[in-house]
Amino acid sequence: MENVMNLHSVKNKNRWLALLLLCTSQFMVIMDTSIIGVALPAIKNDLGYSQNGLQWIFNAYVVLFGGFLLLGGRLSDLFGARKIFIWGFLILTIASFIAGISSSPFILNTGRALQGLGSALIAPAAMTLLMSTFTDPKELGKAFGFWGASAAAGGSAGVFLGGVITEWLDWRWVFFINIPIAVTVLIFSKRYLVPGRVSSGKVDWTSAILGTTALILLVYGIVTAESVGWLSLQTVGLMLITVFLTIIFISLQKKTSDPILPLQIFKAPNLAAGNVVMALMAASWIPLWFFLNLYLQQILQLNAFNSGLALLPMTIIIMLIMVGFTSKLIAKFGVKKNLIAGFISLTCSLILFSFVPDEGSYWVHVLPASLLGALGMSLAYIPGTMASMSGAKPEETGLASGIVNTSYQIGSAIGLAIISVIAVTITKFNIESGSSNQQALNSGFQMAFAGAGIFCFIGLLIIITKIRSPK
Repeated sequence: MENVMNLHSVKNKNRWLALLLLCTSQFMVIMDTSIIGVALPAIKNDLGYSQNGLQWIFNAYVVLFGGFLLLGGRLSDLFGARKIFIWGFLILTIASFIAGISSSPFILNTGRALQGLGSALIAPAAMTLLMSTFTDPKELGKAFGFWGASAAAGGSAGVFLGGVITEWLDWRWVFFINIPIAVTVLIFSKRYLVPGRVSSGKVDWTSAILGTTALILLVYGIVTAESVGWLSLQTVGLMLITVFLTIIFISLQKKTSDPILPLQIFKAPNLAAGNVVMALMAASWIPLWFFLNLYLQQILQLNAFNSGLALLPMTIIIMLIMVGFTSKLIAKFGVKKNLIAGFISLTCSLILFSFVPDEGSYWVHVLPASLLGALGMSLAYIPGTMASMSGAKPEETGLASGIVNTSYQIGSAIGLAIISVIAVTITKFNIESGSSNQQALNSGFQMAFAGAGIFCFIGLLIIITKIRSPK
């Protein structure tokens, strides 16, 4: 009993330092998805990538990250979240070094894939540790505010730092920058992070391989569909294989005594609907961010550095609201009302962006709509995460976290892939109709924002009809 009380005392004493480590991990995971964007031309020149091959610097990370999240959540439940968190950072550190010293596209893609694997272990373990460390509802809401703000900061910092590093240092430092941060986290993890709950059972490796392979093939098929065609033999074949493996995976989960994905977890209130909402949120937000970057650089003709500066107000709004007001708003109005308000705001932002002109003004056509979108994400992200996990049992928090992260990543991949196809199709159609290249390109962007708005509106309908506000 004395040991338990001592552990509880240490946990309470160090919980805000633990939060700093966990927010740092969230910052890095999100930053690694965005920091290389500005560096792509320099990488292409140095390593000899083809124009089409450049996509794999992104996709190698996304495929492994999305594919292994579910397994990462299960391992976190079985072996302790802190242990899996540390292993994830070890992998991420080694992978960042490999990517930084790479001398060929193959080596760089391998490093990026290993970064995705490390992040897939870190993300669900970090969320489990967050919920284990903060047991007081008010403190948990505040901690989630910092958690969400660190994700927003990671996305914006990636764009901004990528430009600064590429222009003033060397593109290799977009990978090397991870190493000192990761080493610092590793040094202090055992001191400040609680070990986390350890569940009985074992890993069903057959199911793990089937489920992970199905997710990897799904993400791979989605991210390559734009280049090879949605109705191509490759895309259709991958989708059919994914369906076949998923059917086998589900049948095994019903039979095995220690399933990697206990199907009864979906009986938890809000879990199924909440994950659909999180997927639709990602399918709205990621395309908004992606095409807004393109609009700033290709239509308004801002350089990469200035584009990063133009997006900073969004990050500032998200950080201020998530840190300063989210927990208070959730306490006062509940999860569901905040979700509704957030999705309404994000939908309105995307509607405004769908009318941006090809001779637009940042101050008139971009800043107001971007701040409205940032407000929507600030109000929706944390309540969506809490709703998706609120009904999970304590021993299932790692799994539930893995499911939420997987839903968000898969939603972002599917949403961006579908909307990219729509944008390219509209652009080609307008060029063939006699529009100028800039007018045609902007028409594609407008339709992309409109498509993301449709995803967001569908999410709003699901929130209204299916989500119950948890206590």
